[in-house]
Amino acid sequence: MRANVLKRKLNLRIKRKKRIRAKISGCDKFPRISVFKSNKTLYIQAIDDVKAVTLAAINGQKIGVKANKEGAKKIASEFAELLKSKKINQAVFDRNGYIYHGVIAALAESLRENGIKL
Repeated sequence: MRANVLKRKLNLRIKRKKRIRAKISGCDKFPRISVFKSNKTLYIQAIDDVKAVTLAAINGQKIGVKANKEGAKKIASEFAELLKSKKINQAVFDRNGYIYHGVIAALAESLRENGIKL
C-alpha cells in the first residue's frame, strides 16, 4: 500500500479510538481491557483509569501466539485466568479503534467464554 493510504487508515483508527475512549473508562472493580493488534502479535491490558495503573497485561509474543483467531482465543483464555487470579470478573472492553470483527471479536468472545463479563 502507498504511504498516504496507510497514514489515512491510521488516522481513521485514531479518530475511532478517541471517540470510543470519550465514552468508556475503567476502575479497580471494572477495569478497561485495552487491545493492541499488530501484524505479528496481540497485546492486552486491564487498566484502572481512576488511578492510571495497569492491573494486568499479557503479550502474545511471549506466549508464542500469532495475531489470528486461534491465537486470540489462546491469549484471551490465559488473560482471563490472570484476571481471575486478581479477583476481577467484570470489565469494560476497549477495542482501541479496531473494527469489532475477526480477531478482535474472537478475543472478546473467548474472554466471555472464560468467565469475564464484558
